[in-house]
Amino acid sequence: MTAEDGPASRTPAEPVDPAEPAESVQPAEPEVPDRPVAPLSCLVTGASGYIGGRLVPELLAAGHSVRCLARSPGKLRDHPWAKDVETVRGDVTDAASVLGAMRGIDVAYYLVHALGTGSRFEETDRDSARIFAEQARRAGVRRIVYLGGLTPAGVPPHRLSPHLRSRAEVGRIFLDSPVPATVLRAAVIIGSGSASFEMLRYLTERLPVMVTPSWVRTRVQPIGVRDVLRYLVGSAAMPDDVNRAFDVCGPDVVTYREMMRGYAAVAGLPRRLIVPVPVLTPRLSSHWVGLVTPVPHTIARPLTESLRYEVVCREHDIARYVPDPPGRPLTFEQALSLALQRVRDAHVATRWSSAALPGAPSDPLPTDPDWAGGSLYTDDRELTADAAPDALWRVIEGIGGENGWYSFPLAWAVRGWLDRFAGGVGLRRGRRDAQRLRAGDSLDFWRVEEIEPGRLLRLRAEMRLPGLAWLELRVERDAQGRTRYRQRAVFHPRGLLGHAYWWSVSPFHAVVFGGMARNITRAAERTTATGRGRVAP
Repeated sequence: MTAEDGPASRTPAEPVDPAEPAESVQPAEPEVPDRPVAPLSCLVTGASGYIGGRLVPELLAAGHSVRCLARSPGKLRDHPWAKDVETVRGDVTDAASVLGAMRGIDVAYYLVHALGTGSRFEETDRDSARIFAEQARRAGVRRIVYLGGLTPAGVPPHRLSPHLRSRAEVGRIFLDSPVPATVLRAAVIIGSGSASFEMLRYLTERLPVMVTPSWVRTRVQPIGVRDVLRYLVGSAAMPDDVNRAFDVCGPDVVTYREMMRGYAAVAGLPRRLIVPVPVLTPRLSSHWVGLVTPVPHTIARPLTESLRYEVVCREHDIARYVPDPPGRPLTFEQALSLALQRVRDAHVATRWSSAALPGAPSDPLPTDPDWAGGSLYTDDRELTADAAPDALWRVIEGIGGENGWYSFPLAWAVRGWLDRFAGGVGLRRGRRDAQRLRAGDSLDFWRVEEIEPGRLLRLRAEMRLPGLAWLELRVERDAQGRTRYRQRAVFHPRGLLGHAYWWSVSPFHAVVFGGMARNITRAAERTTATGRGRVAP
């Protein structure tokens, strides 16, 4: 299956194909080879993505030092491990920044991909991998570790999906470079928050009777994210003469239909009726998946295309270098149970939407003066709240997802559906955590661009718009010491269509944004009056 991420020119990634990001390991002890492993210096690209964000703490737990290469370092600052790593600004498409980040590095992890950056993503992937390999050679890096997708046996490259074909090509580039490489090839990765898991979860939970594409009969060999991370960590210590690809998988070979029925059994749902039909193409089925699940069709399509062919591991040689402890790899049912438990306990460390597609560095910021970057439309609201500042902040930080947006739910729902039909992410991404936010989190069709606990939440729109948009929510005190709520919507239009868009929706702002300001302050007042931690919209 596939993984999502993404900066504009390059996107931190998770595996993408039949390989989807997976669940973070939270082991008491690192499960790496029995022989002692000297601490290594590791570079992690894609640390803001699904797999990268979970790999970093595992490398630290194994005793290694970690440096993260990030296009937007601020997105990493709120991770629990942020103070234990070195973060440098850069991009894998920029040779100079890659070389600088690789100085003094033993092992370089390549966990990014350009999927979602446009029709030329294969070219971007190819060029970035070549830059990474060449700069690793120049910097004296001892090993490159890459997580890609498992390709079907006997299928020529030109018949593979562009996504799978690109992942395979990147692996070949690393194996052909002078630097020894470990290329791990995974099929579907099962873990809380992964795109594959979310797709499986929502399809199964929402559709007790399904008319499905024929690919639900395709056999795949899923793997739990915990085992993926274990193999990634263990790969750092491989002997210098090892330069090859490894298939990594769990013990079960299942069809997607069996996966859905397995999920229903583990989740305690009634048995699902699944009727495959041959008429749903990958394009049509990706739109179907996009309507039913939080995964937009732009991401669902590579996932479904990857399911056209059987992807089953042909060897398990990785165990020679990263031995499997008793009871591992996890079975499909065990991986499902762990992922479900994480979701129910609200312990989802990273999600498929952890990385975004930020704008170009030249894009204006809402903090710029009005003249910067041309026109800037704003909608400002201020209200005094008879509430404690911390009560108001708890309401602000809990906004979105299942908690809602505190105004005109139908209008928000319609806007979300329109965005989905336009190929955007819609409202269904929800929240990683029901009460806490951190910089870089996805929040429905917004992204947390800045958060100052107790004071400021700035969201950047990731919906389809003819321009750039932000929403700022602030907690302040006025001159009399009263709690003050400030709300600011900002829109930077692109072209005539952008201006027309703002003026077409501005008549609704009094209802949507005005209602939001009033209801947020009222919820904070009720919280203060009742002493409850949070009051629902």
